[in-house]
Amino acid sequence: MAFNAGKHSAMRWTGEECAMERALSSCRACPGKDSILSFFYVPASFCPYLNMISGSLHETSNLERGGNNRKKKIEEFSRSSREKLVQSKNKMFSKFTSILQHAVEALAPSLPLQEDFVYHWKGITHYYIETSDDKAPVTDTNIPSHLEQMLDILTQEEAERESGETGPCMEYLLHHKILETLYTLGKADCPPGMKQQVLTFYTKLLAHIRQPLLPHINVHRPVQKLIRLCGEVLAAPTENEEIQFLCIVCAKLKQDPYLVNFFLENKSKRPEVKSPAAAEGGKDGVLAPDTGQSQADHPGEPQAAAAAAATSRPAANNNNTNNYNLVTSLLNLTKSPDGRIVVKACEGLMLLVSLPEPAAAKCLTENTELCELLTDRLVSFYKALPPSMDPLDIETVESVNWGLDVYNLKEDAAVFTGKRALISFLSWLDYCDQLIKEAQKSAAAVMAKAVRERFFVSVMEPQLMQTSEVGILTSTALLNRIIRQVTSEALLQEIVYFLLGEDKEAETLATVAQNPLRHRLIEHCDHLSDEISIMTLRLFEQLIQKPDQHILHSLVLRGLEERNYLENKPQEEREPLENGQPHDAVDLEEDPLFGDDLSPDSRLSGSDWLGSSPQHSPDHSKSDGKTEVHKIVNSFLCLVPDEAKSSYHVEGTGYDTYLRDAHRQFRDFCGVCQRWDWRGSPKPLEKCNLDMPFFEGHFLKVLFDRMGRILDQPYDVNLQVTAVLSKLSLLPHPHLHEYLLDPYISLAPGCRSLFSVIVRVVGDLMLRIHRIPDFTPKLLLVRKRLLGLEPEGVTVDHSTLLEGVIVLEEFCKELAAIAFVKYHAAASSSP
Repeated sequence: MAFNAGKHSAMRWTGEECAMERALSSCRACPGKDSILSFFYVPASFCPYLNMISGSLHETSNLERGGNNRKKKIEEFSRSSREKLVQSKNKMFSKFTSILQHAVEALAPSLPLQEDFVYHWKGITHYYIETSDDKAPVTDTNIPSHLEQMLDILTQEEAERESGETGPCMEYLLHHKILETLYTLGKADCPPGMKQQVLTFYTKLLAHIRQPLLPHINVHRPVQKLIRLCGEVLAAPTENEEIQFLCIVCAKLKQDPYLVNFFLENKSKRPEVKSPAAAEGGKDGVLAPDTGQSQADHPGEPQAAAAAAATSRPAANNNNTNNYNLVTSLLNLTKSPDGRIVVKACEGLMLLVSLPEPAAAKCLTENTELCELLTDRLVSFYKALPPSMDPLDIETVESVNWGLDVYNLKEDAAVFTGKRALISFLSWLDYCDQLIKEAQKSAAAVMAKAVRERFFVSVMEPQLMQTSEVGILTSTALLNRIIRQVTSEALLQEIVYFLLGEDKEAETLATVAQNPLRHRLIEHCDHLSDEISIMTLRLFEQLIQKPDQHILHSLVLRGLEERNYLENKPQEEREPLENGQPHDAVDLEEDPLFGDDLSPDSRLSGSDWLGSSPQHSPDHSKSDGKTEVHKIVNSFLCLVPDEAKSSYHVEGTGYDTYLRDAHRQFRDFCGVCQRWDWRGSPKPLEKCNLDMPFFEGHFLKVLFDRMGRILDQPYDVNLQVTAVLSKLSLLPHPHLHEYLLDPYISLAPGCRSLFSVIVRVVGDLMLRIHRIPDFTPKLLLVRKRLLGLEPEGVTVDHSTLLEGVIVLEEFCKELAAIAFVKYHAAASSSP
């Protein structure tokens, strides 16, 4: 009930009312609160906190009158308990004051928004003028409530006006440099916790107000100053507010990228940017508010700032060489022990690197430590990995998106040792990849080059060049996983240059070892360790499928550019056909692999098989130069003799099963290669330098060598060799297609193609078939075991050879399907 301060002594008071009067007296003792509390009396029953205090006081009084026993009980209370009680009372009084503040505002007559706004601002400034206790926390004052009310007023004002129109409250905030004053108070952190309140006010102001504020000098200047305060102290109590503030600034810059020029400190380098408000008038770049009030009407504002500065220690000199303080503050917060803060800081950096302004991109890479952050953390995560890991674990660990990796140390350790370290490394790699992918083009190139030099060259290259087989296997498996995960064009290009070099000229035998790392990796495809060979072949299979033209040019295309694998002599100068075959055709009867111990039956079988291979004749090609597809398909299907085939004994293993996969894979490759400047037809022979000695290149040489030993290699190695060759065959390049898939080309002396290599293998197979008793039943049994149709039992003799024959048959069917799909794709696209 309301009461008159002069007459309340004549009233009759209850015990509860006496407790309330004591509470009010204590509140009046706090400076700045008497103007509120002198108007209203609230019964104690409305405030449970006062009931608690009143009850505690009465209980203490009774205990004092209770004699010695009760006195002993009182002495049992520890000093810490009494301090907590005092603190709780202070908080109760603060909340009570806040309740009264809202009651006053609710019952007071409605004021115009501007007067209400000015009232709340004066309430803040008067606190600094009148207070004598600068150590009480800000939460014990009315400052948070005043700031909240100011934000509500500004939001309400904007909602009541047309879009883009500045109201008198906003003009007052800009003209009287309220944000500057708040920055000073926040920097001084007076009263304690004020920095947190200021950060929250800035954040909500930028987030809730739709009209552009940052172009105003009285906004972006204090915002820039406040940015410098963020990230100064690691694990500071204001970290959450700091990151929220920085992220809202980043979001505003993402909406209007040109505004970033206001936040580049080095003004001598940045272009002069005139704010839209400055163009309309105003000395400070803001509209002069029509409030009828001058700065002299508000002496409390400079006094408040001066009082706050007087109660704080002098700020340290903040001069530094970095002139992009927004990035610097975010980089500092990425070192926070709080993972949520780190993720938010990384998100802010992601927004900043994507800004298209060239000046900001240059400043980002030259004057900040962003590149060092990316590479140093990548190196530290890599070095935390175990020296030896199972390649299968590396390959099959779940894909990781940065910032989303939730883990359990016990569960990870139970799966395999080092899983947590591997996920952390892959997660940060994903962040680096996404950051470079989103970055402005020039900034992306600089960051990708830094990752190449400081991580791949400095850390990974020694691992790949070592002699320890365990180390080679682990590092190659990690490199394979890295290549599989990378999607940014700039980073992929730097990885490719790191692995293969930047040379574009055709390879020669003399230049094969010019790039040591490239040479070593290709040699690892034919390593004594089958595990290393398989893993390195997988690495190159992964590379071939990446959307980078230089990969294919470096590995295969630069050796085929001049088509000097073809016979250089004109048709009339070539030797006449012998038995319907060209002079350089593979003649199994004359081949040294066929010895004199072969029976006439075996010779006949070989001759019969050879007769089914394609014959070179003038009419085998169409007028457009394309060999008829059915002849090419049959050439590959008939390469393996019938006695060495086993697929027709097992249902669902025909040639047609490869057509669907070939069509899908070829379509995918065409989608990748369509933006490259590949020719649609082979280079005319008259423009080719056919006199240049042909060298297929180091990579194809190793693949052909491996293919030539398919009957003597483990099954898994053969699968990987044929997988790489089939991927190369799918590529829509005319020279590669001709070299790998056209069995009718006339090869130059000493040259070999994929078809000629397979012919040699089949010739070797024909020699061996007749030396193995029960060859066909054993072959069929091995095939069924590989398909899981037969249980593993007694070891079959010559299992390596039999598995090689099965892989050879399937590979020929796959090549036939690829040739068929590519021909029909070319036919359907031609007019």
